[in-house]
Amino acid sequence: MDRITVMRSFVAVGEHGSFSRAARGLGISGSLVSRHIAELEKQLGVRLVNRTARAVTLSSVGRRYYDFSRRIIEEIDHEDEALRGVFDKAEGPLAVICPKWIGNLDLGEAIADFAVDHPKIHVRFEVGGMSDRTFDFLDKGYDIAFHTRDLRDSTLLVRKIADIDFVLCAAPSYLKEADALADPAAIAEHDCLVHINDPVWHLRRDGEETRLKILSTVYSSNSYLTLRKAAVRGRGLALMPKRTVMADLDNGDLERVLPAYDGPARSLYAVHSPGSHTMRKVRLFLDYITVWFRRHPLTDGTTPSSTQGANSQ
Repeated sequence: MDRITVMRSFVAVGEHGSFSRAARGLGISGSLVSRHIAELEKQLGVRLVNRTARAVTLSSVGRRYYDFSRRIIEEIDHEDEALRGVFDKAEGPLAVICPKWIGNLDLGEAIADFAVDHPKIHVRFEVGGMSDRTFDFLDKGYDIAFHTRDLRDSTLLVRKIADIDFVLCAAPSYLKEADALADPAAIAEHDCLVHINDPVWHLRRDGEETRLKILSTVYSSNSYLTLRKAAVRGRGLALMPKRTVMADLDNGDLERVLPAYDGPARSLYAVHSPGSHTMRKVRLFLDYITVWFRRHPLTDGTTPSSTQGANSQ
């Protein structure tokens, strides 16, 4: 039997001086309480209670073990209550991590807004330094990690936050001097700005995908913000997250290239610790970030004010 369970029965007997009253207090049968006490005495090898026709009293050893058991039960109950309080309160530290390129999106804007709206939650948001191993963020003390790849590990809890659309674009100054692009195959003849983690570009049209391994990489980086700066200066073509360059497309610093083709479709996921219980501050954060992206959609010709701020970083 579970040791804590039988100790609870023993403490109840010591408090009530009766198997039947202890059973009623615990919500179990008197025979089960009697069995618990017998099991505990067998485990310890001592008599804990004196049974008479009129009452049940503790032996001298039983009184000592009663004090010990009550202290243990109280400490367990106190710690359980404290932990439930941690889960129920939306306050305290919250550690979040994401790959560098995701941090270059307006995710930082969303998290900053969350921090302002929920000052009792102290956010630590780190960009980069993530391992390919799924569980590493938990081992390193982070509560939430953002990803764009599907995670097959069912022991993790995954929330889809938003869709990330990509767009092929270039500065007018580059397009003025370069050969015209009639189809994706023509990209091979152009200077390209490439994210080092995405050396293969994917373009879609009418449900069909074109896969292009970029051979003419004239500028590469692990930061889409850096690639954006090079694109605005006319260095070449870039396949960029639309949330990063929407303001540039709106004001004419960049132009969409091959507008009949869509870039790769990705989803932004938030991953957090496994288990059936999720801390309230984690649930609150995930709900907030999901709603934030829903309230800040990006469509051609529309740029949320917060995205303007993200592009100025």
